[in-house]
Amino acid sequence: MKIGRRKERRPKDDEGRMTLREHITELRNRLVKAILAILIGAVAGWIYFDPLLDILRHPFETGIRDLLREKGQEPKLTFTNVTDPFTFRIKIALVFGVILAAPIWLYQLWAFIVPGLHRKERKWSMLFAAIATPLFCAGIAVAYWTLPKGLEILIGFTPEAVENLIQLPDYLNFVLRTLLVFGIAFLIPLVVVLLNLLGVVPATALAKFRPYTIIVIFVFGAVATPSGDPFSLMFLAVPMCLLYFAAEIIARIVDKRRAKKLEEDLAD
Repeated sequence: MKIGRRKERRPKDDEGRMTLREHITELRNRLVKAILAILIGAVAGWIYFDPLLDILRHPFETGIRDLLREKGQEPKLTFTNVTDPFTFRIKIALVFGVILAAPIWLYQLWAFIVPGLHRKERKWSMLFAAIATPLFCAGIAVAYWTLPKGLEILIGFTPEAVENLIQLPDYLNFVLRTLLVFGIAFLIPLVVVLLNLLGVVPATALAKFRPYTIIVIFVFGAVATPSGDPFSLMFLAVPMCLLYFAAEIIARIVDKRRAKKLEEDLAD
């Protein structure tokens, strides 16, 4: 009787794997930690709303500077709804919380995946978890740098006899989509490497489908970038291609080490 009770209370099965209930509990704990980190970052975003608004307005002012001088146009950011200022401030605070808490929620994501991997794969995953945050921030930085040119191209289509009044919430959505698309796109090669570590995608498959992958990357860049201009497309697609090539090289190294280890095991 006692032995049976002990088996029922065991946290893991005979092979040391976590049960479904423990996976759900682990997921809940990770989500709570990630959400709390984002909320704390959102509080900071609420407090520093004015400097953040200046940062978001900078691409708009930089992008229309030449238009103001050459065509005499004067685009303006406006609110058209009574509740827009309040919801706008909340949205900026939450987005800032997501960016500020990126190291924490990315770590929580990887920490949830890591227990299902082998010991060596777990070590590699923790290393790439540390790389994920710089990649995400690099994508956001590239997007922020390309925004003025994209805005200049799009606003440049405004006829001279028409005044361009841009709603600030719409402008914010445009900027945030661009930043998040670039940030997430820069993480895709990291996912490719993780799949290779898990043995799902070998390096030979990455090399075989490389031409098709490049085409998909450019199509994704054309669809995902809100501005749709060639300038933003190139600055999204070219780094993604380079990161994909880097992921392919890492996958080849991992596969060679895995094959060498297998030969040694067979020899033993």
